[in-house]
Amino acid sequence: MNSVASTLPAKPGVYLMKNASKRVIYVGKAKNIRKRVQSYYTRDVDIKTRILMRNVAEVDTIVTGSEYEALILENNLIKQWKPRFNINLKDGKSYPVIRITAEEYPRVFRTRRIVFDGSEYFGPYPHAADLDLYLGLIEKLFPLRKCRGPLKRREHPCLYHHIGRCLAPCCGAVSKEEYNRNVDKIRDLLSGNTAGLIAELTAQRDEAARDLAFERAALLRDQIRIIREFSEGQTVMDRKSQARDYVGVAVDVTRASFVVLKMREGSLAGKEVFRSEIFSEPVEALNQFISQYYSKITDVPRRIYLRGTSAAGPLSAYLSEKLPRPVSIVYQPRSDDRRIVEMAEENAREDLGAWAREMSDEEGVRELKATLGLKRLPRRIEGFDIAHLEGKDTVASMVSFMRGRPDKPSYRMFKIRSLRGRIDDTEAMREVIARRYSRVLNDNLERPDLVLVDGGKGQVGAALTSLRSLGMDDIPLAGLAKENEEIHLPDRAEPVRLEVGSPALRVLQAVRDESHRFATGYHKRLRDRTFRKSILEEVKGIGKRRSSKLLQRFGSIEDILRSSPEELIKETGITRETAQSLIAFLRDRLSLRDTSLPGAAMDYQDAGATDANAEQG
Repeated sequence: MNSVASTLPAKPGVYLMKNASKRVIYVGKAKNIRKRVQSYYTRDVDIKTRILMRNVAEVDTIVTGSEYEALILENNLIKQWKPRFNINLKDGKSYPVIRITAEEYPRVFRTRRIVFDGSEYFGPYPHAADLDLYLGLIEKLFPLRKCRGPLKRREHPCLYHHIGRCLAPCCGAVSKEEYNRNVDKIRDLLSGNTAGLIAELTAQRDEAARDLAFERAALLRDQIRIIREFSEGQTVMDRKSQARDYVGVAVDVTRASFVVLKMREGSLAGKEVFRSEIFSEPVEALNQFISQYYSKITDVPRRIYLRGTSAAGPLSAYLSEKLPRPVSIVYQPRSDDRRIVEMAEENAREDLGAWAREMSDEEGVRELKATLGLKRLPRRIEGFDIAHLEGKDTVASMVSFMRGRPDKPSYRMFKIRSLRGRIDDTEAMREVIARRYSRVLNDNLERPDLVLVDGGKGQVGAALTSLRSLGMDDIPLAGLAKENEEIHLPDRAEPVRLEVGSPALRVLQAVRDESHRFATGYHKRLRDRTFRKSILEEVKGIGKRRSSKLLQRFGSIEDILRSSPEELIKETGITRETAQSLIAFLRDRLSLRDTSLPGAAMDYQDAGATDANAEQG
């Protein structure tokens, strides 16, 4: 199932986990479906997740236009399917609401208690997830104060101001008039009056761009995008009660994927996907699909929406004759109906792409077996590469591919221990192969069908030495040298050369390139940490121990800078003078933005593989 997860779309939407009987047992939403589902297959999941995954036989997905649409769709599907592993709380409490307090500087928060003191209330919200989404949006766009009670004047703002979550009226950082303008915008947002708000923010964005205030213009641009995503959530939930179907198709020469999205009682209730080879025009193939599909099912809606250029009359008449009630087919939908058809088409394109990848990868794996003379299909391939900078911070990566696709939860990282600053890629390869397959042997883990190292005869020989010492040289081994893309095998004097673009070579190149990317990313992270520690140690009063403690507690130099002196003192025990010097020093260094802080604006964290995957033995 790990390999299946790696083929899912990296887009917002919902995933439906099903058992062997095809029954939906869990529904979840995600900003990135692929990453979220892959997280279920990591080794360190909790007990309840392990229990869930023991019951999962397959995973289905529905792609949506935004994370908010996914949230609404998740709620609808949980109501419909009542999955065994989803939370289904029932109690006597009232639904929560959002409260804007009647204070000089109002606050906004969720509550279940109504107090008649002039405060305004919006809701109720049956789904706490919806409510949290609203509050999260409000906090990003219009940050109000968090402190309770009457506003107290302060000399220094709290942490919320430093991270952009409070306007800091306590320190006079914002006028009362501007603060209350933010409160008015929150009222508009919660009331659904977003058109005026978007128009106002757009005008402010354009003005900021004209004044060359690009940071403010970018912030306003992001605010507009978030508000539009918020309002687009109605794609998967509307006010029409009639049952309707939305059909999308994607075609690639002789293959077609058809997707049917079912709208029932005002909510998107499910998705069906069909694949077929076609030998006719796409419009004709779509019509054939409509006539065959609706002739076989009982849950037929009164209206079917799709996009195409065809006379709807004959097909509608045909279905109405076959079915117990008239059916209307709309070929040129408008407004919201058109957007849902576009969503169906997007899901069809995703499925068609997945189908093409499956066929290509399977073809490459089969060709690889014949080319290398393997006894069985190389379904699982583990690839290795070495990375360092002039012998410093030497690391190795191991990536895993299943049926030609990345299996990221199985990736591993290694710090090379034997070189002590020497540059010796073959010795590093010998060490990483020995460590990896000692673990496989001792823990009785699944063996790969093929081991691929990045390099030529030297790296292959080093890997073979380690496998022989473990008595595991029966595992097929190959090396792919980047120069001329030659395949080196232990038992052949001459390298194997495949035609450029052949499916087998594409599989090996994908493994080799991914192992190189993963090794390089891990090395950059280690190098960046070393550099950051050295920067902190330039501040008087901070040595190796305190620099490590600062990075461990706050995570990054940027997060240290966002903290107040009081928090730095509390967490690390440094003096106020040292804390103030540290903040001033970092502010000066960060303002350079180019070579002074390599990687400051970069995130080397890899999807599906974190430092928790680093091998320690």
